[in-house]
Amino acid sequence: MKNEGLLLVISGPAGAGKGTVVKELIKDDNIRLSISATTRAPRGKEKDGVEYHFLSRESFESMIAEDGFIEYAQYLGNYYGSLKKPVVEWQEQGKDVILEIEVQGCEKMKKIMPECISIFIMPPSMEVLEKRLRGRATETEENILKRMKRAAEELPLAKNYDYVVVNGALEDCVEDVKTIIKAEKLKAKRFHFE
Repeated sequence: MKNEGLLLVISGPAGAGKGTVVKELIKDDNIRLSISATTRAPRGKEKDGVEYHFLSRESFESMIAEDGFIEYAQYLGNYYGSLKKPVVEWQEQGKDVILEIEVQGCEKMKKIMPECISIFIMPPSMEVLEKRLRGRATETEENILKRMKRAAEELPLAKNYDYVVVNGALEDCVEDVKTIIKAEKLKAKRFHFE
């Protein structure tokens, strides 16, 4: 059997609950989260190196020039990117790696690493999505409206993913993603036949 870990790309609109789903998944010792780098300012109690690696625009652009990202994109005026080095190391150790990235980042990943498994976390409805965004109490009204508009643009792109999982009940959503991971590990291409 091939020992390299799976590369999982998880996307979905802001407020769909993908971050919460990922927090549950990484409780498994074999799953690692690639902590994205961003040029946006920390929100609330976010800490550098925990939720994101917070970088200046200049540092981020320097890392782009040095090929330090697997992928990167701009979203609402800020850069977001996946650091290359830890992802490659974890996969070589047989760990499954999650990239929690925007839909444009996933499009790039599918071109760069077609073997990645893409999962779109879908909210049950736009009404639930708006309620979740407002419930965060970290967003301005302007940002909530921007995120709702962006979600309306992103939802139709779910058809480009390998899997779509609706996040109604968290436990069910997490179980569905674990089922996807298990099924992917059982694919014939992961085994060597003589």
